[in-house]
Amino acid sequence: MRGLAVVAVLIGLVAVPVPGRAADVGFEQIKIPNGAEPPLVAGIWYPADAPAVPHSVGALTQAAGPDAPHASDAPIAGDHLPLVVLSHGGAGWYGAHYDTALALAHAGFVAAAVSHAGDTVNDQSGVLQLWRRPEQLHRLIDYMLDTWHGHERLDGKRIGAFGFSNGGFTVLVAAGGVPDLSTIAPFCEAHAGQDLCEALHHAGVDLHFAANVPARAWVHDPRIRAAVIAAPAFGFAFGRAGLSGVRVPLQLWSAADDRHQPHPYYDEPVRDGLPRAPDYRLVADAGHYDFLPPCGARLSRTQPALCSSLPGFDRAAFHDWFNADVVRFFRAMLP
Repeated sequence: MRGLAVVAVLIGLVAVPVPGRAADVGFEQIKIPNGAEPPLVAGIWYPADAPAVPHSVGALTQAAGPDAPHASDAPIAGDHLPLVVLSHGGAGWYGAHYDTALALAHAGFVAAAVSHAGDTVNDQSGVLQLWRRPEQLHRLIDYMLDTWHGHERLDGKRIGAFGFSNGGFTVLVAAGGVPDLSTIAPFCEAHAGQDLCEALHHAGVDLHFAANVPARAWVHDPRIRAAVIAAPAFGFAFGRAGLSGVRVPLQLWSAADDRHQPHPYYDEPVRDGLPRAPDYRLVADAGHYDFLPPCGARLSRTQPALCSSLPGFDRAAFHDWFNADVVRFFRAMLP
C-alpha cells in the first residue's frame, strides 16, 4: 500500500562544495503505516532536475517549486541511488537536519527522515521509550525500499544512517547496539545536575520503568552499511558488550563544549567501546545544539537554548564543512 504523499516540491537550497551535485532536489512529506498507532510522518529529499523558486515547508523557508500534488511533478534524477535515513534528537521532527538532507540529495543520495512518534516537538509521551525509535527507523527503510513511488530507483545495498543525540542512540541500536537502560536511573542519581537528567526529571519521567527492557525489544537493521552519529545520547548505557554488534563503518562527531551531554559520559564511551575504531571528529568550541542547522530570527527568539553558540563560533560555516564531510564519508562507504 502506498503511503500518502502530502506534498511534493522542488528544493534548491544550501549547495555544498561536493562533487557530482544534482541541479535541484525534490521533496515530499509522506505518511507511513505504523501498525495500530497513527501513521509516522516523514520527509524525503531526492535528486531532481527542475527549476526552483522560493517556497515554505512547515516552518522552513527553502528555494522550492510551487506546491505539487503528485511526486511526479518533481521527477527523480538517477538510478541505483544510495539511501540515507536520518534520526532526529529528542523533541525534534523530521526536518531537524534538513540542511544535511539537502546536502545529501544534492550529492546524489536519497535522504529520508522520520518524526519519531512519542519524542517530537509536539509529542513527548514516549520520551524514554527509546526502543520505539529503532523500530520506527526500520519501518522508514521498509517503506523506502518497498512502497515509496521511487523505490525502484534505490540501491538496497547502499543504505546509510545519520543520527543526532537521541537519534545517535537510535542509529547505534539500528546498527547492532544493545543498551542497558537500567543504567540511566543510577547515572542520573549520581549526576542529577546534568542537563539531560534535569530534563528527564522536569518531564516527570520515571527513570526506573525501563530497567527491565529485554534485549529482544531492540530492533536492528542489517541493511544499514554505514553510519554517521553526532553527540549520541545515553552513550554510557552501552558499554563494550552492548556495542560489540556494531560492525559498520562509523563517523562519530563530538562537540568540545557540549554542556547538555558533558564529557566523558556520552561520546567517549561510544568511541572507546566500538569494536571498530570510528572516524572520530571533535569540533572545537561547538556546543551540543551546534549540530542543528543555523536558526532563523523567529526560532532564535523562541528557542534561544537551541540557537545560541559560543562567541566566535560560526554555526553556518561549521555546517558547510560538516555537511560536506558527512557526504564524503557516505560516498566513500557506500560506493
